[in-house]
This record gives sequence, structure tokens and C-alpha cells, in this order.
Amino acid sequence: MAELAAITPERHAKKVWKHVTDYAFVAEDAGIPLVGAELGKAALAMPIGLIKIDAGYQLVAITSLQPGTNLYVAPDGKWLGGYIPAALRGYPFQLAQQEGAGEFILCINEGSGLVVENTEDGNPFFDDQDQPTQGIKDILNFLTQIKASRDVTEGAVNALADAGLIMPWKINLKQGEKVVPVKGLFSIDEAALNKLDDEDFLAVRKAGGLALAYAQLLSMNQLTVLERLGKLQGQILEQQAAAAEVSNLTGFSLSEDEGSLMFD
Repeated sequence: MAELAAITPERHAKKVWKHVTDYAFVAEDAGIPLVGAELGKAALAMPIGLIKIDAGYQLVAITSLQPGTNLYVAPDGKWLGGYIPAALRGYPFQLAQQEGAGEFILCINEGSGLVVENTEDGNPFFDDQDQPTQGIKDILNFLTQIKASRDVTEGAVNALADAGLIMPWKINLKQGEKVVPVKGLFSIDEAALNKLDDEDFLAVRKAGGLALAYAQLLSMNQLTVLERLGKLQGQILEQQAAAAEVSNLTGFSLSEDEGSLMFD
């Protein structure tokens, strides 16, 4: 549960924060927002697509083809992929806009379990002079860069949409003996992209849409990663079930008088 609070000396001087090691908080997220600055790495590690939102379309890393599932998160909360999206690396911090003002302030999700008293191991928010530590400054800088890239990314996505280059992504998912179409995902229309006239092509290029389009098309090959992760998840669950079954055999022994099996 998100419990955002602005980071202030009054509230956080006697507390510390911990880095994310458990990604269970996104275990049910089938899509993770992306920004253009990370597409070079993300496109090589996970499929990228677009989803519809109120403002138009949003660029996302696809972590599952089934709602409510994230194949990149193991049952123990560990991240299984080769790349972690920036939206998760900034957690539990977030930039929030002040009411009635255009400025953004650094906040933290106090419901994340990563904000604790300074009697525990962790990273301080402030130094002895109540000034932000270098760690907090680095996080603020990171999130500021991500926000700037997000603004550019939104412009690029809008340019692609205006040029008619976003279409439903036709993916079929095999469930047992049934083949079910996946709904709600969109991709770049490569054929339409190649047919753009000079004016529209220039508009898309100026908005940064070309790099985004090519990265999305390249990443479509990573759909096979989801299949591999699905099998890996199944293996992990089988191993956990086997381990649980073995642990239930506590008290197992051989009877010395009859050689029969006995369970305490």
C-alpha cells in the first residue's frame, strides 16, 4: 500500500531507508512503465509494448501475457530478469507534485517496509546538520532524470499515435488445449512506418519516435523470454513443494525391534 510522505528532517532524521531486495510489490503487475532512456537495455532483456491509458498510450515492459502475473518475480520476491526497469530501481522513492505548485518534491512510500528506525541497518536520510545525505541527493537526481525522460517519451509516443503507427498487437496464448488471443497490448505498425511520407517521418523523428519504434519492434523477439520464465517459475514451485514435503517428514526413524517405518 502506498503511503507517500515528503522527506523532511522532522519526519525522517531519526530513520533510515533500505534498498529493494524483494520485488513482491510488483508480483501482480503484467506491465512496468518504461522511459526512452532505458530502451537500449530493456529491449534486449524483455518484450516492450504499449497499453492504452486515459491520456493515450503508455510504453511498458511486458512481464506477462496474463493479467495479475509478473513472470520476472520469483516466488521468493527475487527479480529473475537481466534488466530491472528504472521505475523499480527508484522504489520506494517517488517524485510528487506539490498541490498548487509546479515543483516536484522527493517522497518515500512509508508503507513499503523499507523505512525503519535508525537503530537498524540502513541508509540515513540526513546528516548531523539535517542536510540530505549523498545517497538521497543521488536518488533525487536519478528520479529527476527519469521524469525528464518520461516527458520526452510521452511526446514520442504521442507522435507515433498521431502518425497512425500504433496498432493492436496480435498475440495468441496457449492455455491447455485452447488458444486465447491476448487483449490490450499494442505495437508499432512496421509496414505503416516504412510508408510514412516525408512530413510525417520528420515529425516522428523530431519527437524521438523513431528510436522508440525501432526498440519496440526489436524487443518483440523477447516474447520467448516469457515462455522460459514461465517454465522456470513452474520448476521453482515444484522444488518448493518437494522441499515442503520433505520437511513434513520430521521424526522419521526405523524401529530397531522390527525394522518397520515409524513416524513421530
